[in-house]
Amino acid sequence: MELTATQPIDPSAVASAERSLLSPPSERRMRQLLEVLCDPTRLKIVRALRDNELAASDLARVLGRSRSATSQHLRVLREAEVVQPARAGNVVRYRIASDLNAEILEDIGRAFDKLDPSAAG
Repeated sequence: MELTATQPIDPSAVASAERSLLSPPSERRMRQLLEVLCDPTRLKIVRALRDNELAASDLARVLGRSRSATSQHLRVLREAEVVQPARAGNVVRYRIASDLNAEILEDIGRAFDKLDPSAAG
């Protein structure tokens, strides 16, 4: 007997798998976060801001990048709601946003630490 696309082999497993899928809004948010991670510089920015608030010029120094390039990465991170700017006079400092996107990126960063034997200890 040949199965058609409408006859699952294991209906309960198919139903369970369908329930585990992300909703379209969650899928869009996940896609945006994964795009943020496609550039290692953005993950470095998240890590640099984990315990610090830094101006774009200071981040550029930490990363060894130009201020312009760093600002472009910060723009992407702001749009993804991973970092938030805080103005103090004429200086804008960036910090990790206190939301789920930032938490996910930090968790991913910690997972990457486990892959790097030189980061242990």
